[in-house]
Amino acid sequence: MWRSFLFVCLSWVLTQPLMGQGTENRQKELEAQRQRLQKEIKQINKMLYSNSSQRKSALGQVEDLEVKLNVRQRLIQVNNQQANYLTQRIQINEKEIAQLRKDIDKAKADYAKMIQESYKSQSEQNRLLFLFSSESLLQAYRRIQYMKQYARFRKRQAKEIAEKTVLLQDLNTTLIAQREQKEKLVAENRLSQQKIKKEKSEQQAMIQQLKRKSKKLAAQIRKKQQQADAIDREIQRLIREAIAASNKKAGKKASRTSFAMTPEEKLIASNLESNRGRLPWPVAEGVITQRFGTQPHPVVRTTMIKSTGITIATAPQSDARAVFDGEVMSILSFKGSNPTVLIKHGNYITAYKNLGKVYVKKGDKIRTKQSVGQVFTNPVDGKTSLQFSLFKASKPQNPKLWLARL
Repeated sequence: MWRSFLFVCLSWVLTQPLMGQGTENRQKELEAQRQRLQKEIKQINKMLYSNSSQRKSALGQVEDLEVKLNVRQRLIQVNNQQANYLTQRIQINEKEIAQLRKDIDKAKADYAKMIQESYKSQSEQNRLLFLFSSESLLQAYRRIQYMKQYARFRKRQAKEIAEKTVLLQDLNTTLIAQREQKEKLVAENRLSQQKIKKEKSEQQAMIQQLKRKSKKLAAQIRKKQQQADAIDREIQRLIREAIAASNKKAGKKASRTSFAMTPEEKLIASNLESNRGRLPWPVAEGVITQRFGTQPHPVVRTTMIKSTGITIATAPQSDARAVFDGEVMSILSFKGSNPTVLIKHGNYITAYKNLGKVYVKKGDKIRTKQSVGQVFTNPVDGKTSLQFSLFKASKPQNPKLWLARL
């Protein structure tokens, strides 16, 4: 009997946690990315495709499709990553379930054997004989304690078998849920691939039409870029003048690269820097339609376009909002362009371009999320787009890295 007791004690192995914390966190990150991309596609449909009464140019349609296709491709990549992680977890869980079943079967067999031996050896007469055959009082006491421990061990064995059985049931439930989630992701990807195929076909058809007049199209793109460059040059001039004026006021040597700041301005700049990646968007809702930096045009790939900020499509009559506390440095407006509001945040400048209305004036103190103007809506194609830039002194920064995720 004691040999059986010892054997079962040594052979009992507790199951290990099935999923590492790191894997769970990674899965949560991927799910959060998937939900953000799905939300972005909904925003694209709302901001770029909701007004069907407006007639867009072929070029505008191609650009809008390019935005949507890029997001769909990213969604497919995230779905694939999620599916791969689920495949790994399913394989691990299947192995764990198989091992757990073996453990339960072995534990049940050992328990049954122990009960059988106990039944044979632990009748009332045998227990008394076991006690009275003790050679000393101490040995008798130890045998009593042993019988008590043995009884407790049997109860614990029964309880652990029940607990492992529940764990097995939970694992099976998890496995079924994982398989269903994977099937859902695969189906979602299949649908996304079909939509991409259709949208690419539409885009290619329009590109072929546009290629027939590629010279005219390239000229339009260059003209649009020249207008953007003219605004950027004017912004740079205003920033340089403001830097020079701040240094002159502080009695410092003229500098073209950094502001002379008061303690209050230094605090504002420091607070803005500490909120990098958490700043509110300059519109309540929107989707980025043009990235920061130099990039090939989606139609005329040989023509490069340069952006010192990002373009955000938003809903008609949307207000542009300050992303942080500051002071209106200047309001820029000249022929051929819509007004731009420049706000100074210590040694940082934010620019809100393509406004239809302006609500502020030079010198106004501005609070975070305060409306500074209404974004202009193009009456031809119905698009409402804010061009947003952020500068450290006169050096352009990528605004996307500073804004919070919507």
